[in-house]
Amino acid sequence: QVQLVESGGGFVQAGGSLRLSCVASGTVSSISYMRWYRQVPGKQHDVVAAILDSGSTDYVDSVKGRFTISRDRAKNTVYLQMNNLKTEDTAVYFCNAVQHGKNYWGKGTPVTVSS
Repeated sequence: QVQLVESGGGFVQAGGSLRLSCVASGTVSSISYMRWYRQVPGKQHDVVAAILDSGSTDYVDSVKGRFTISRDRAKNTVYLQMNNLKTEDTAVYFCNAVQHGKNYWGKGTPVTVSS
């Protein structure tokens, strides 16, 4: 079992920055990759960024050049640095971990970007 706890969300003006954190606990070994998703009310959640166990990263086109996913293995933490935020980035951001084909989710942290 893996537990995920996100933090770092909040209110920010367009053009500003936030850094989200996701701390993993429990049986964290053999996590294949971790991802950040976001969800707007009434819509399905969409993947934003992913980081593989190898360290490779991938991003949805809308955040490329603005968001950076990274991790600190010693702290079992994955980060999402979000720069030049836009109003359309407003959503609840969720951390996801995949281990042995099973998905684990945090409860999410809300991000609100005002114009």
